[in-house]
Amino acid sequence: MRFIGSALVASAFVLGACGGGEKAPAADSAAPAAAPAVAGTAAAITGTTHEVKMLGDEKGYRFEPKDITVKAGDGIKFTFVSGGPHNVAFNPADIPADVKPQLDANMGAEKMMELSSKMMMNPGESVTISFANIKAGTYPFNCTPHLAMNMKGTVTVQ
Repeated sequence: MRFIGSALVASAFVLGACGGGEKAPAADSAAPAAAPAVAGTAAAITGTTHEVKMLGDEKGYRFEPKDITVKAGDGIKFTFVSGGPHNVAFNPADIPADVKPQLDANMGAEKMMELSSKMMMNPGESVTISFANIKAGTYPFNCTPHLAMNMKGTVTVQ
């Protein structure tokens, strides 16, 4: 297994090194770079912080409660209880374009990727997400490692 991993890394390095071709003229190097994606600024929780437990046991993998209603300004603390690893992820295709940057920013700095919290490996770990500056609506979420086991829920913001 170690050989396969080493071979993949070496192959990626070789392909990256071979990707050259002729260098672009100096004038092209002054071309403007693509604008970075618009990122929101995290909005602080101004209301109640609710708790959702993340579980995996003989009853299956689930969020408790599975569906939760909060007010704009509230937060949700997702706590790993059992059966991990767990995370909290929102499918970017399910989140309106005008909500996506703010929700992503509100997930905090320790994200795996857009709209996806860090991976929690140990019981007791948690991630708190602010729903401040999030417009009213229902937003589905899931646990990426347990999505196939239907570990899903919804947040309804009033």
